[in-house]
Amino acid sequence: MVDGGGRSLDAGASCQLPIANRQSPWIDTVSPMSPKRFALRSTRVLIGQELRPATVIIEGERIEAVLPFDDGGDAPVIDHGDLVISPALVDTHVHVNEPGRSGWEGFETAARAAAAGGVAVIVDMPLNSIPPTTTVAGLEAKRSAALPHTLVDIGFWGGIVPGTLAEVGPLAAAGVFGFKVFLVESGVDEFGCIGIADLDDTLAVTAAAGLPLLVHAEAPGPLAAAPPPASDYQSYLASRPPQSEVEAIEAVIAAVRRTGGRAHILHLSAADALPALAAARIEGLPISAETCPHYLTFAAEEIPDGAGEFKCAPPIRDSANRDRLWDGLADGVLDMVVSDHSPCTPDLKQGGFDRAWGGIASLELRLPAVWTEAHRRGHGIADVVRWVAAAPAALAGIDTGAIERRRRADVVVWDPEARGVVEPGRLAQRHHLTPYAGRELRGVVRSTLVRGTMVFDDGRFVTGAGGLLERR
Repeated sequence: MVDGGGRSLDAGASCQLPIANRQSPWIDTVSPMSPKRFALRSTRVLIGQELRPATVIIEGERIEAVLPFDDGGDAPVIDHGDLVISPALVDTHVHVNEPGRSGWEGFETAARAAAAGGVAVIVDMPLNSIPPTTTVAGLEAKRSAALPHTLVDIGFWGGIVPGTLAEVGPLAAAGVFGFKVFLVESGVDEFGCIGIADLDDTLAVTAAAGLPLLVHAEAPGPLAAAPPPASDYQSYLASRPPQSEVEAIEAVIAAVRRTGGRAHILHLSAADALPALAAARIEGLPISAETCPHYLTFAAEEIPDGAGEFKCAPPIRDSANRDRLWDGLADGVLDMVVSDHSPCTPDLKQGGFDRAWGGIASLELRLPAVWTEAHRRGHGIADVVRWVAAAPAALAGIDTGAIERRRRADVVVWDPEARGVVEPGRLAQRHHLTPYAGRELRGVVRSTLVRGTMVFDDGRFVTGAGGLLERR
């Protein structure tokens, strides 16, 4: 990445803008690994929904106190000037793919991308790893692969495929945060889909476990009736019509109403489904929904043919649809924005939209991508932090997402005014193919703290782990 003036970043800076003659405030103030007790200070600390001058006292893994700006007590103070201090991000939709497909993405590179993007917690999806996280054995394989790479906290969703409902109880006891299902083919043989008729039984079992059911909400009927895709983007878009999402989401709402189970709609792209979700909210049904940065940033009419880096499912739709998704966030019908970081090797993105693998890698870019467009549309920092930190933390039931006493000291220090152009080679993810290449984004992460330990600072990763393997 380079800044707006064309200056190149230092190697490993990963979407960070250089600051002329800037020395990190950590240097010569405290050890970069963070002492047991210290304070962060800024004129812009996000407390609740308000940015105000404050000093945040951190002791160990927790926030000890939030004090007036000039009160640091006896703790060493790191003064961040007017940079924003806010809760670190939580990303509950990340495909790490290790073990089995670690050539696509692994825990080491995913954790580094998360830290560089201000993310303190990632929750890994149950596919596309081999084995998938549909059994306790699969979960333990995941945990073994992740354990050496806890630069950030890493948790896990379980998965349900045909014939595995009996595994829900053991996986819940083992600490997964909830369960994911597909209603259409997932794209990998080892993670089959359930039928819409199976939703009631599935929700009843996950409700008994006290955990949410996460649904890839596309219905097979409208997909089967649509024309098959050719290599161009418009034909791919036509092959996955909005009605597929609408029909699936209406089916999930009806099943939630019948069973009382809690459901969460993954990566919603079709704004046509928002009225049904809004009505479900008014009815008081336990259902939530997310969207992703690529649906809020890009538009179908701008995607060139052959640009496989833009392919995902559900697809990126037109600009009018994008505007309505932003309205859904503003109205609270959509709860959160998560990355759906779903990378693969670059060769799998070749061959046109009928053959390329569907998935967009954006774990490191979520904060600037969302803030860029949110700022342009008149939303504030508090809105963005609610969408990218507090709401995902609430979905998973993780005690983070706010700057307040006794909360975990997961913190991001960032510059909301700084701008830069995404240079793919600077990204920390395993492969550098991204639809954001060359795009100017607003907002730069300066430092990331996980459980009170600084893991990323001024373009550098700090040696050692700040996180843990999360369990529900």
